[in-house]
Order: sequence, then structure tokens, then C-alpha cells
Amino acid sequence: MKANGRPLVALDVGSSKVAVLICERRTDGRLELRAASLEESRGFRKDTLVNFNAAVEAIRQAVEAAERTAGTAVDSAVIGVAGSHVRSVNSRGGIPLAPRVREVVPEDIRRAIEAARSVSLPPEQELLHVLPQEFLLDYQDGIRDPLGLLGRRLEVNVHIVTAAATATQNLIAAVNRAGLLVEDTVFEPLAAAEACLTPDERELGVVVVDIGGGSTDWLSFERGAPRVSGTIPVGGEHFTNDVAIGLRTPLWEAERLKRSYGCAAADGASQDTLFEVASMGERPARVISRRALCEILEPRAQEWLALLRDSLERAGVEHLPAAGVVLTGGAAQLEGLVDLGAETLRVPARLGLGRGLLGASGTLANPACAVAVGLILHANRLRELQRNQNSGFVHRLRNLLNGKSWAARA
Repeated sequence: MKANGRPLVALDVGSSKVAVLICERRTDGRLELRAASLEESRGFRKDTLVNFNAAVEAIRQAVEAAERTAGTAVDSAVIGVAGSHVRSVNSRGGIPLAPRVREVVPEDIRRAIEAARSVSLPPEQELLHVLPQEFLLDYQDGIRDPLGLLGRRLEVNVHIVTAAATATQNLIAAVNRAGLLVEDTVFEPLAAAEACLTPDERELGVVVVDIGGGSTDWLSFERGAPRVSGTIPVGGEHFTNDVAIGLRTPLWEAERLKRSYGCAAADGASQDTLFEVASMGERPARVISRRALCEILEPRAQEWLALLRDSLERAGVEHLPAAGVVLTGGAAQLEGLVDLGAETLRVPARLGLGRGLLGASGTLANPACAVAVGLILHANRLRELQRNQNSGFVHRLRNLLNGKSWAARA
């Protein structure tokens, strides 16, 4: 099959890595991976961009590496947004249809969503997403798609996601300086959900947890729609820092040890597995056991899970949904973390890997790429809307309510 149109590009810029995917839409509508690049990020401290030029160079290098593999240049991308500056709130809005019963039309849906999104936002926050959860027609709830139904009053419950304007604008500026235009910005757990979750999980109820370098972002689904979301200020870098301090070793060595020998449960680590650890300065290397390393990582993993549980409870998720949790992000690869999560939270847990791209066998078998895969899927839907502007709003809304799309903006 031949390619159809310009390449689709996803750019996931985090505090620890920059992921770039380049895909093509084939004439049969399927998406084919052309290139994937996963490079070390620079210029970020936790969630904050602290060195603009370093971040620009890291983005440029990751994009150029993907371009070389794909054999084509790219000029725009969909990017992910996450971090402690992201906020969310649920809202309801409604409109009267007419004194007499009449049919709901697309303009009614748009006006109802506009009414629901009319909440007071802090001046430093800007709107990122307005995500319909369910509609109410004459106070009958649980309606996913009201188009064509009859009634007198239409209401809608929505989940609103906002982000700090300066944080988002600084990220966009860095991407622009690296040579790319930004087609759209997407909350990263939404992207991960699109790439990893099954329709059954969305319907039954699930929490997707994206573990970034500086923080962890999560989003819960129930009855096919996003319900609540949140952030905790602990990510993979905190695990690495603990190892660096506990073993008095450089950060680069701590990261290597965490990836190669780390485990979230010390009981499963052997005292007999030994390896060298680089020391600080000119001191000689030392030999430690895997058990000693994991005894540093386990308390941090337990604390991270406790913070996640507290964040969910504060957001109103008193009982975790039946489908449990899906962990994505690079730090989700820590051995034993999924099992420890299932044991601590007392729900099923699994690793989330991106799906939906042809030619990606083995290449994207990494939870660090899940967000980037979701961004590609979103980029493809943007192109579809551009090709069909007249019915774009209704098409986007119906996809959203059927669990096929999620980054709708009213």
C-alpha cells in the first residue's frame, strides 16, 4: 500500500527522554511506523524547563535521528503535555432546547458543551481539553450520543483539563526553535490511554498511570469516558536519585544500575548477584549485591504507590475500578513494580504498551513509547477532521463518546 499524505509525527518531550515517532497513513487507512527515536532529554529539572537551549538541542537531535531512519524530513508534530502544573475539574452545563419537544441537532451539543466549559480558571492556567462524559436529556442521564433524540433540555457532564500557560508555551517555543510546528497539544495520560486501553477496560473502569521522569500523571475511565485525573510529584528520577545517594554513585551510574539490576521488591533479589558500582570522584569502584540495590528501591516504590492511592482518593476514587490499573512510562519497566502495585492497590495491574501501528513489532515494546503511539493516533484523527471539516465536530464528538477519540476541544 502507498502512503497517503504527509507523515504523521509524535513528539513526547519529558524530563528524562525525548521520543519521536514518524508514521505514514496508508491508502487502506492503516498507520505504518517509518521511524522511532528515543533519546536522552536535557534542559529539564523535574517538570520544569530550566535550560531552553539544551532542550532545543535534545529535541533537534531526536527529530534528526528519526528523520534519518525514515528517509524524510518532517515539519510539524503533535506533542504531549504533562506534569505537576496540569489541573482538572468536572463540570456540568446545559441549555433549553425549546418550549416544545424537538430533536437534538449538532449546534445544541456544541452550545451545551460551551455552557459546561464556562468555569472560572486561574489566570495562569489555559484550557487543554474539554472531555464529555455523558449527556442528560430532560434529566435522563447516561446518554452517550444525544444527536437525533427528542427533548426540551440538554445537559452534559465534562472533564476539563488545564495546563500552566507558561509551561506549555515554553515547551512549544522549544519545539518551534528545533524546527517543528506544533499541530496540537495532548494531555499525556489521554494519549497513553488511546494507545494502551481496550474498550472493555474503558467500559468496566480502569486507571491509566503514566510514570514520567519528574512526576506521575493518571486518568481514570468508567463507562467508556474519562472521569477524573491527577498528578503526583514523584517519577522515575526520584528512584534514580535514591540509588545515587544510597550508593554514593553518579546519577548516570545510578540510572544504569536501576535499569539493569533494579527491582521494586527486595525479597526477590539475590544476595549472590554481585556487580561493580562506580564511585564518586577518583575513588575506586565497589562491588555490591543486587539485594542491597533493591532495598533502596523498594521503599521508594511503596511510597510512590501510597502517594498514588492518596491522589486517587482525594480526587474521589474511593474504590479502584474493576479493571485495575495500567502502568505506562519508562519507569513502569522497573522489575516487580506491576506486581507490587497489584498487591498494594488490591486490583489487577498490567504494563501498558502502545498498539495500533503496523511495522512496530518489537520496536515499540516499551512502555516509554506508549504516549508517543497515542500522539500518532491523535495526529491521524486531526488529519481526518481536516479532510472533513463540515462534519468535523459531530464526527469528533461521536468518536469520543464511542471511546475512539479523546482529545476533543469544544
